Amino acid sequence: MSPPKTYIHLVRHAQGHHNVSAANHSITDPLLTPLGESQCFALRDSFPYHDKITHLVASPMRRTLYTCLLSFQPAVERLRLQSQNDGKKGGGVVVALPEVQEVSNLPCDCGSAPEKLHEEFDAEGLVDLELVQEGWQDKESPDSPWKPEMDKLKRRAEKARRWLFELAARGSSSSSSPSKSAKSQADCGEAELEPEEEEKHIVVVTHGGLLHFLTQDFDGMDLNKGTGWGNTEWRSYEFVKEAEDVRLKETEESWRKRKG
Repeated sequence: MSPPKTYIHLVRHAQGHHNVSAANHSITDPLLTPLGESQCFALRDSFPYHDKITHLVASPMRRTLYTCLLSFQPAVERLRLQSQNDGKKGGGVVVALPEVQEVSNLPCDCGSAPEKLHEEFDAEGLVDLELVQEGWQDKESPDSPWKPEMDKLKRRAEKARRWLFELAARGSSSSSSPSKSAKSQADCGEAELEPEEEEKHIVVVTHGGLLHFLTQDFDGMDLNKGTGWGNTEWRSYEFVKEAEDVRLKETEESWRKRKG
């Protein structure tokens, strides 16, 4: 069964300290710069669909989690209150999805250990770290699914698209439940779907390199920057279901907005 009408709003994170200089690429899991935080506030003030957002998803890296929390604060608060009113406890409203972490194995593109993320985010109760398991940041081991090899990158981008498709096909609340049976690897089998609902808007905050694999669109890719996306740039997509894959197609409105 296909999900209801769904829009996927893909967002590149705001400026992190690693974006300032090549020397900062040695920083593991860097935070946002003051400029990056300002970019988040600007996105918060300009994004037109806060009241329509049904799900918030982000890479488990700190710059993406904070970009999501700051940029989509109106939706974070609304979904948190909605969850409380529905009697749900814990879990958080921003689902951290390892499949959408950045591509490379530079220190700046490797995440923090799960226990460190729990220490940093659990107190506020806004981030769902259920899918972030030990070893998610291992990009060196030969058998690691996160190692930056072309086949593995394509495979996890495909898994991320399928996970998002299943998320849209399920209930309306932000939850990591689509991947519980997948052990955080986003392997999507046949899901028990709920009755068709009104359209969904899923925000995914991720990284410049991974965005090209996720969208299967390398147009405008700058090899020096590793991406064709600017910090806090966002584009909107719809699902295209195929026999062996789920693709993302940019909406005409989004394409015209950036192409002029």
